[in-house]
Amino acid sequence: MDIFHYKQFDICQDHAAMKVGTDSDLLGTLGRGGSRILDVGTGTGVLSLMLAQRYPDAQVTAIEIDDNAVIDAQHNFQTSCFAARLSLHHISFQDYVKEHPGEEFDSVVCNPPYFDRSTECQDGGRTRARHSSSLPFDVLARGAYAKLVDGGVFSVCIPPEVLTPFRAECLFAGFSPKEEHIVKSLPHKAPKRYVLVFKKGTAEPTERHTYCMRNADGSRSQWYRTLMSDFLCTDQ
Repeated sequence: MDIFHYKQFDICQDHAAMKVGTDSDLLGTLGRGGSRILDVGTGTGVLSLMLAQRYPDAQVTAIEIDDNAVIDAQHNFQTSCFAARLSLHHISFQDYVKEHPGEEFDSVVCNPPYFDRSTECQDGGRTRARHSSSLPFDVLARGAYAKLVDGGVFSVCIPPEVLTPFRAECLFAGFSPKEEHIVKSLPHKAPKRYVLVFKKGTAEPTERHTYCMRNADGSRSQWYRTLMSDFLCTDQ
């Protein structure tokens, strides 16, 4: 079995197209939760599990469209110590919004697909997981806004090349920018990822922070080691 070990849970990733990666780790630690969390496109379920660990009173609802990813997420949820607070729905986000019109959350989190149609790959699972054609930015932003209570938060992890269009769609949907976490891989490199937190309602001036995952010599930075200290085992 292909298993990635965290301190409080394991991630089986035999079936899902997208494996455990930096994006989930960053969003799982820098994103915002609440008492009721909706994880859009959960994949293996790693983000839901990280948020369940960070927010011990939270109920987490995860949705996933891909058949193979659902197999892994279901297994990972059922074998974790957070199983009683996790629920999984095999459904697209678009259909979930339509079928649960009165259901609201304090927090919506998503690692959104961000590649356009021109770069779609042959693997259908990876295409759905990675390409914005499966969940366009405007559909995601409007859906997240509809599922949040007033004052609720929407957290995402995106690459710099889609920062401007994604942020624009969130503003069009009615969100206010709350936090912007700029993450570099190395000190001399351009930003690799942005973790953005939006608020449904008026937010205070946007908090902006810049971090680096590795030192100039390639070793993990103290910031990243501290960030992941509750999750990653010491040998990872």
